Amino acid sequence: MILGMSNIVSRLTLLDYSVVAVYLVVLMVIGYRASFGNKNKTDETLFLANKSLGWASIGFNMWGTNVGPSMLLAFASIGYSTGIVAVNFDWYAFVFLMLLALVFAPKYIAAKVSTMPEFMGNRYGDSTRNILAWYALIKMLISWLSLGLFAGGFLVRQILGIPMWQSVIVLVSFAGLFAFTGGLKAIAKVNVFQMLLLIGVSLTLTVLGVNKAGGLSAVFLQTPANYWNLIHPASDVKYPWYAILLGYPVSAVAFFCTDQAMVQSVLGAKNLEQGQLGVNFIGWLKILSLPLFILTGILCFILYPHLSDPALAYMTMVTNLFPPGMNGLVIVVLIAVLVGTIGSSLNSLSTVFTMDIYAEKINPMATNKDLIRVGRYTVIAGCLFAIGMALAIDSIKGLNLFDVFQSVLGFIAPPLAVVFLLTVYWKRTTRKAVNVILSAGSAFSLGTGVVYLWVLPPAKYSFWPHYLMLSFFIFVFLAISAVLISLLDNAPTVYQATLSEIHNTAKPTRRVKIAWALLTIVMIALYLIFNGH
Repeated sequence: MILGMSNIVSRLTLLDYSVVAVYLVVLMVIGYRASFGNKNKTDETLFLANKSLGWASIGFNMWGTNVGPSMLLAFASIGYSTGIVAVNFDWYAFVFLMLLALVFAPKYIAAKVSTMPEFMGNRYGDSTRNILAWYALIKMLISWLSLGLFAGGFLVRQILGIPMWQSVIVLVSFAGLFAFTGGLKAIAKVNVFQMLLLIGVSLTLTVLGVNKAGGLSAVFLQTPANYWNLIHPASDVKYPWYAILLGYPVSAVAFFCTDQAMVQSVLGAKNLEQGQLGVNFIGWLKILSLPLFILTGILCFILYPHLSDPALAYMTMVTNLFPPGMNGLVIVVLIAVLVGTIGSSLNSLSTVFTMDIYAEKINPMATNKDLIRVGRYTVIAGCLFAIGMALAIDSIKGLNLFDVFQSVLGFIAPPLAVVFLLTVYWKRTTRKAVNVILSAGSAFSLGTGVVYLWVLPPAKYSFWPHYLMLSFFIFVFLAISAVLISLLDNAPTVYQATLSEIHNTAKPTRRVKIAWALLTIVMIALYLIFNGH
């Protein structure tokens, strides 16, 4: 008999509750020690962990920011219905992580900046910094916090059967506590613990599933051959190869190379080498998406092939395979991925508001104590806004937000990808071009997204290209526009690198080159292995 998702609560034992209690105590101890463990430092900051993060913390923290509950469920769902194709969204990322490590990170660290708006402001002036700061705040509030919190609340409501408002308040309060007290340092330490827990629990579920299916060779024999192909033909409606090849990079550049929530861990590195090795480490961690998340869905397809909805794949596996005592660990892991994502988002939000708006515009004479106080107030405000938005989203009926979540980034990304790539790769880029793309270009891109998602949805109107291709076309249009604006500018303001920045931009060390060469070889091998089936 297949046990339903709601049965997880009825199956909880005293051991399960004990596991959850122990987890919460361990989490609080780690967070407390990271937040208050060193009372002697008078220059502590919430924002960049006092430049103290090593490569392992950076890798786990970036991964923790990236792995949300919606991704965990969506990967199992896609694994159930189409096989491993969705792992492209994690494996293809290594190219853009390498771009962050070897091209963008040296420039960010040499510029000694705390935020992405500050970096662009140093190059093109206050107007650019202001536009990008507000754009970054809106993006974080909507895409990271509100949608992320809604997805988490939705999940907790399904598992525990408690109302949405209670789910989101508990989740955001818990995540906000670490961002409020210890900032990036506490979140990074907590995320290392949480991601190790995620690996342990997910791997256990995979091993139990493989054993029940009769071993790995039986798994291959019992699934359609095309389930094991990363590259799908152009005729595939959901994941044609050209859409992933051309469209995904637009989102990936914006997400991995320019997003404050992702880049903040690198800015908090002890030094550039640790930052570059940390980004390399998340590339290795992303390989685990296949055995930990996607394979769960494929195993569910073999064991429970008649699910009413593929979205139930993950929880179906959990409720049917885990013995009493392990269900508490699943609840723990789902809380863990939520706290990781929301905590990192709140810290990034407070960093951008405090450094780019408060310290720049409202109180340029602010002391470090002022900055920490305002950063904490921003965390509280972000928590309240996210709760309100998550409840508002919950009131919208008939909207499949897990799909919307994937495509929203495709419309937020093009302006960011264009301006950051051009400013790094084309010296002739002008301030006017950057500002027009960040303002008018963003309005155009987001407006197209609203029309695509709500006004003329592709389910009813078949003239739309794949949403990844639509993102690519917007990117190309904005890139051509930026080049033309720069070339036609009668009084161009372009960025001239200072001698100190040129001098401080370090070259990758031998260790960094070896780490990236090894990852590249492994990724190419994986793409060769998982094709032609």
